[in-house]
Amino acid sequence: MADYLVIVESPAKAKTIERYLGKKYKVKASIGHVRDLPRSTTGIDVENNYTPKYITIRGKGPVLQELKTAAKKAKKVYLAADPDREGEAIAWHLAQALNIDLDSECRVVFNEITKDAILESFKNPRAINMDLVDAQQARRILDRLVGYNISPLLWKKVKKGLSAGRVQSVTMRLIIDRENEIKNFVPEEYWSIDATFEKGKKTFDSVFYGTEKEKVKLTNEDQVNEVLKSLKGDEFTVTNVVKRERKRNASPAFTTSSLQQEAARKLNFRAKKTMMLAQQLYEGIDIGKKEGTVGLITYMRTDSTRISETAKTESYEYILEKYGKEYAIGEGKKAKKSTNAQDAHEAIRPTSVHRTPESLKEVLSRDQLRLYRLIWDRFVASQMAPAILDTVSVDLVNSGIVFRANGSQVKFPGFMKLYIEGTDDQTEESTKLLPEMEIGEKIKNLEITPNQHFTQPPPRYTEARLVKELEELGIGRPSTYAPTLDVIQKRGYVQLDTKRFVPTELGEIVHQLMSEFFPEIINIEFTAKMEQDLDKIEEGQSNWVKIIDEFYQDFEKYLKHAEETMEKIEIKDEPAGEDCENCGAPMVYKLGRFGKFMACSNFPDCRNTKAILKLIGVKCPSCENGEIVERKSKTKRTFYGCNNYPECEFVSWDKPISRPCPKCSSLLIEKKLKKGIQIQCTKCDYEESPVQ
Repeated sequence: MADYLVIVESPAKAKTIERYLGKKYKVKASIGHVRDLPRSTTGIDVENNYTPKYITIRGKGPVLQELKTAAKKAKKVYLAADPDREGEAIAWHLAQALNIDLDSECRVVFNEITKDAILESFKNPRAINMDLVDAQQARRILDRLVGYNISPLLWKKVKKGLSAGRVQSVTMRLIIDRENEIKNFVPEEYWSIDATFEKGKKTFDSVFYGTEKEKVKLTNEDQVNEVLKSLKGDEFTVTNVVKRERKRNASPAFTTSSLQQEAARKLNFRAKKTMMLAQQLYEGIDIGKKEGTVGLITYMRTDSTRISETAKTESYEYILEKYGKEYAIGEGKKAKKSTNAQDAHEAIRPTSVHRTPESLKEVLSRDQLRLYRLIWDRFVASQMAPAILDTVSVDLVNSGIVFRANGSQVKFPGFMKLYIEGTDDQTEESTKLLPEMEIGEKIKNLEITPNQHFTQPPPRYTEARLVKELEELGIGRPSTYAPTLDVIQKRGYVQLDTKRFVPTELGEIVHQLMSEFFPEIINIEFTAKMEQDLDKIEEGQSNWVKIIDEFYQDFEKYLKHAEETMEKIEIKDEPAGEDCENCGAPMVYKLGRFGKFMACSNFPDCRNTKAILKLIGVKCPSCENGEIVERKSKTKRTFYGCNNYPECEFVSWDKPISRPCPKCSSLLIEKKLKKGIQIQCTKCDYEESPVQ
């Protein structure tokens, strides 16, 4: 029997860590929490300082018994759960269950699963940090008090299966407030005037700026006509040339939030998928006989951009060798700490910069490799020199009317040689060069084009925008974003339309009730302050019981008022526009855990249900009378199949189109490529030029 027992959360880590520690250590997994609050009751004794009543999680009895048996035989037990509040709480629960002295040096933490990091952590064990435990416990109790008191009320007054939570309710407020902004938006007219100029053999574009005295905003066609009337001939004079050298710094290495945002923009990953893949990369991948299973990235739940000196040195040497001295930044950049960052550990980075994405192609899945490449590129770029751009701005004047042309050129690419951060609006910085011009020079105008525009409402939230907004407002923490976005979709409060959140009628109803009866819960400032209070508990500056009591005293009053005055709301089923083929009663749309479906209005006498079929206007190529419909796989991926399934088994990941192949009359499909959408034939070699 080994001398020492090490308990981690995940079985995936256990073998790797055991291999690093050697024969004297036995590593076992708790598989997450072993104790939690009961599901059937609130589990909080509000009359006794909000004491939580923890029980062994159902199904965890054998795991806990195995750990107890192993602990009795070991000289010492080390608790090596994840390095965050949740991990500290798991270690605390295990210590209590295994009768380990909380003041003993039983806790080890590491930010990456590599041999050096593991061995170093065991040289510096510490006692369990009760401030961290109290902060996690306070969040758990707050969420339980809110969820287990409001949710049953919503079941009674609206419908079963609903829920309300602190972060979830504020997230819904942001989505609904944005939807109201869009509904109430009044477009305003404005105009622009584009001009094309010629110098020598080069042409370049510019836009109307104003007069020589001031910038002018064009709000109607009359103003545009006045400008055009003022122009005399096609000759303009250069009155101002401004040249600048501008530095552009690299973005810092990823935090949890920025990783979720960038993975959504560049890889089209949902937050939940990003975190699942990051967990796999962190816990370890078998990369071959030489190294075996090794953690490829540092811990993926972090709000810090800090980088260790060791990692900086390693990246500096790599950049020096790969790109040259001018691309390396020497001592490295000092990370900026965000206002709300706990700074508990490092930014997300590769555990070794020498494990390049190319070297791991054979051992990672396609999606693992894509996410690893994103993390690797971002980290290495963050340690590279700034890009240097030459920018130029030129004013061209005719009769006192000013047009302005802007151009830029990358003088030195710096970090941009490897990586450029994505943006939500996908606008790209202009890299168009202007011809050399001097003040007083005459430039010929080729064309002037006035354009009418209307202001647009703010866009609906994508996952990336919403995560960014929550982070900036100080709502939630890195570990809460993905599950929050997941739960509002599962509850049917929102739907995704072209990857943007749209509130459903049910979501609007629940939000209205929360606004009326629990205004503090959806108050953005209140929720952000609560996060700050939790941080103070972690830092040992506040007492967790006091924080919860201050919240609960007001919450209890709101709850009592809601129970007495909230009226029952009946959500009418939306007619589906067709009759039940079994009994003739009208079919209606219902909302289930997997989304909308059709059901007979004569339920429970008739239990007929049907999936909602989205026809795309294409006849099935495999059977005579079938229609192609859009469907969703279990992983929510869109595919296309025949509405006569299972009689007809035609399926396609690519969208079929209605016109036949002009070459062989077979089915044409839309193939999504990096360069756009290309029409291809499913039988012959016919294909059309890609369209963006």
